[in-house]
Amino acid sequence: MRVGLLGLGRIGAFHAATLAAHPLVTELIVADPVRTSPYGGQGDPFEADVVVIATPTGTHAELIIKACERGIPVFCEKPVASTVADTVKVLEAAAGNRVQIGFQRRFDPGYVAAAHALRAGELGELHRVHLVTADAAPPPAAYIPLSGGIYRDCHIHDFDALRWVTGLEVVSVYAKGANRGAAFFAEAGDVDNSAALLTLSDGTLATLQGSRYNGGGYDVRMELAGTRRTHAVGLSPRAPLRTTEGLPGLGQESWPDFVARFEAAYRAEIDAFLRSDRSPCSIEDALEALYVAEAADLSLREGRPVEVAEVRR
Repeated sequence: MRVGLLGLGRIGAFHAATLAAHPLVTELIVADPVRTSPYGGQGDPFEADVVVIATPTGTHAELIIKACERGIPVFCEKPVASTVADTVKVLEAAAGNRVQIGFQRRFDPGYVAAAHALRAGELGELHRVHLVTADAAPPPAAYIPLSGGIYRDCHIHDFDALRWVTGLEVVSVYAKGANRGAAFFAEAGDVDNSAALLTLSDGTLATLQGSRYNGGGYDVRMELAGTRRTHAVGLSPRAPLRTTEGLPGLGQESWPDFVARFEAAYRAEIDAFLRSDRSPCSIEDALEALYVAEAADLSLREGRPVEVAEVRR
């Protein structure tokens, strides 16, 4: 098939290499106003059979709708749009079209194994969940005012993974944040360290921690504790952890960033998009994660627990 790729930033360039090497791709058409790629030729990506969108967040909604108007299947990096209202508009405009949103943790072997173990009853009854997402170093200062804040930009991946792995919905959030690093986070109304308590639809409690300054390396983990056992995702030799007990196999050449950590997952989600006629992560899924992120951001700003139903209204 012919694939159109919009955007050749860090993740777009990675997708270009993945697409060019894929056995189903006969031609790659790339479009970026300032960059070129050795993996594809310039042209109109909307003349392709499918489209992959890896452009800045503010362009996603318009490009998804444009592709859907032409009946072209779409893969788009998260988020669908910057706001709930715009995401709902895209959902309505894309009705009947195949759109897959890039929440790559759904394709990571560790998260997949955790979901299977929980659903197979290996953990027993789920009692609590813990999530961590911490960047080794902060994004550029210019990015922060456009990011939507740490809960929308970073932790929305945790919210989607939490929903997908457990099969439960988040009903309430109590979020906090702190500024421990550069001034540009506070100047943009954002925080660089985060923590939240989430209540799931069956009463299970989930805790969340995050940071833009994790000196040990890129750290993404999930722990699910049940009545029979606890399942941990992300405790590989490259997890940026050291223990006082000196446990072998931890902290060997820590992950530098999200692309390195989720390289296999990024390739797997593109493969799923090219081979499947259904969407394993739909606009509806992305909207549910965004509702939780909106509730967390509101909780952070108002200093109170927020019901996700309040954001829905």
